[in-house]
Parts: sequence; structure tokens; C-alpha cells
Amino acid sequence: MLSYLVDYEEYFGPLRLFGSHTFRTVMAAITAAFIGFLIGPRLIARLRRLKFGQHYDDDRTGDLGRRFDKKNTPTMGGLLIFASVFASAFLWATPNIYVCVALFVFTALTAVGFRDDWLKVVRRSRDGISSREKIIWQTAITIVALAALLWHPASAQRIRELWVPFVKHPIVGSMPIALLFVFVYLWLVGFSNAINLTDGLDGLAIGCTITVALDYGIMAYVAGNLIISDYLLISYVPGVEELAVVCSSLVGAGLAFLWYNSHPAEVFMGDTGSLALGGLIGIVAFMVQQPLTLIIVGGVFVWEALSVIIQVGWFKYTKRRSATGEGRRVFLMAPIHHHFQKQGWPETKVVLRFWVLSLIFALAGLGTLKVR
Repeated sequence: MLSYLVDYEEYFGPLRLFGSHTFRTVMAAITAAFIGFLIGPRLIARLRRLKFGQHYDDDRTGDLGRRFDKKNTPTMGGLLIFASVFASAFLWATPNIYVCVALFVFTALTAVGFRDDWLKVVRRSRDGISSREKIIWQTAITIVALAALLWHPASAQRIRELWVPFVKHPIVGSMPIALLFVFVYLWLVGFSNAINLTDGLDGLAIGCTITVALDYGIMAYVAGNLIISDYLLISYVPGVEELAVVCSSLVGAGLAFLWYNSHPAEVFMGDTGSLALGGLIGIVAFMVQQPLTLIIVGGVFVWEALSVIIQVGWFKYTKRRSATGEGRRVFLMAPIHHHFQKQGWPETKVVLRFWVLSLIFALAGLGTLKVR
């Protein structure tokens, strides 16, 4: 909204800064971080007073649960991320269809995640909303977001194009709406679940999210710049550069949340954060025409999700074929960050090394912009 102040630069010259996309992107990150640091202590204190923590014993972690005791640490820290991102993006991004859809998805999935966390706290168990209810809400959110993008003339055609890394033209010029819905839905749900699985160690999920958001902020800026996008032979999407402001807000909010989520964590993001972050990253990836690149950029999240799929699938397969009815495991424990803990790695070492991998994946994802 502050971008409109540039209309009054004739009365006060410095207001022309608000017309600079770079200035607004940087200020969005600073503002989000400031808001996060400002409300963080108050939010954490309130969650502790309300006892919004994990009151149940998580028997899935076995010895790790006792070794890395996280019981009663407040959850719903995703509210800090939401407030910081939404307020900062509202202030610094120029409203358009892409910003509105991104913030709608982010807000709606935050609400779904909050309800899930709330029920877990009230029931003092791992049972939040049912899988059926979660699927219904995620489906409805995907439908509304896609309907808006397909209805608006600025995005109607672009959103139906399918671009893949290393190819300088869309491999599908106009995807059928049904296929597009399935694709977007799988991305939103898949990366929401992947971030949720990654959120098992202090600072791990949000640290990796920051690198992904930084990457997609750069991609949004590039896709919205006619000269740069033409030089790199990628899709030019007018207006999508404003998503760089949204991604920048997420970087700033993520840094503030990491301050409180670093080991030993004072607060967890919960489903309030993981569902919303996965959905926001997923829909941004589609709007900047880089959906499949997210597999590379979000490599840590993909790795975490695949480790669970492989572990569960192999266990069930070997259990069916075993004469004793016992299944075998590929990893000592899944998600894979727990596998390394079982091998004796300290939690902080696992987190730092996964951050390094996340940065490498992010750089590799950026490299795909030039290799065409």
C-alpha cells in the first residue's frame, strides 16, 4: 500500500523511493523482521500462559523423545510468521492478482493449521482435525485460488503454461483446467506436508524455508522484468515481480522466528506455520512459472518426505512378504533427520548440515535459470 505514496513525490521528493521495487523489497524484509522481534516475546509468553504446548508424550521418537525433550514448549508459533508476513506484504507490496492470491492462500491455510493445532491442544493428543476435513479445506482453497487466477485477464493464460527447468519454452501451452487443479493441489498439499515433516528439530524447517523464499524472491523479480527474463529465456509475467516483496517478507519473518525457534526452541511453528508456508511457497512457484524447479530448490523438504514414503512403503512391503510378519526398515528412523540423530549426530549438527544442503539446493535451483 505504501507504494501509492510515490504519487505525492511532487510534494515531497523522497517519496519517490516508494516507487522503487528494490527499496520496497528490502524494506519488506526489515519490516517483517521488526514485527517478528516485536511481537515474539509477547506471543510466546501468552502461549505459555495459555499452556498451548505439546502436553502428550510422542512415543514415535522413542529414546530421542527423552534425549531431546520438547514437551510443553509452546506451539502455534506460525502466528508470529503469519502476522509478520501479512503486515509487511500489505504495507510494501503493490496489490495485484498475484499478491492477493498468495496472501489468500497463506491466510486460509494459516487458519486451517491453527484449527488443527487448537484441537490438539484442547484434546491434549495428536488428533487435530480429521484428514477428510483437512482435504476438504485444502481443496476449497485451491479451487478459489485457481478460479481467481483463471478469471483475471492478467494471469488467465500464463497460469496454464507449464515450464520446466532447462527448457526455454513451455512444454504445455495451455494445460486443461482439471490437470492444472491436480498439479497445484499436489504442490500445495505435498510441500505443506514436507515442511511439517521437516519441522522435527529446532530451527530446521524455518532455516530451509528462508533459503527457498530467498530463491523464489529472486525468481519473481526476474520473471517480472522484461529485459532479464528475455535474456534468460524464461517466461515474462508482468506484475509477478511484486511476489518478490512477499517472499522478502517471508525471509524477514523467518529470521525473526528462527531467533526464537533455534536450539533450544522457545516456540514451535506447528501446523499453523507448516501448512501455510508450504501452501505459500507452492502457489508462488506456480505464479512465477517455476513449479518443477521447487523440487530442486526445496530439495531438503523433498528428501524428508521421500524418506518417510520409502520407509513406510518398504516396511509394509517386507512385512507382507515376511514369514514372521515383521517388516524391515531402510533408515534407522524417518524422517531422515532422525536417522542421523540415531547415528549419534547432535541435533545442532544435523540442523546446520541440512541448512548447508538447503543452500546448495537453492544455488542449484538458481542455476537452472541460465542453463536453457
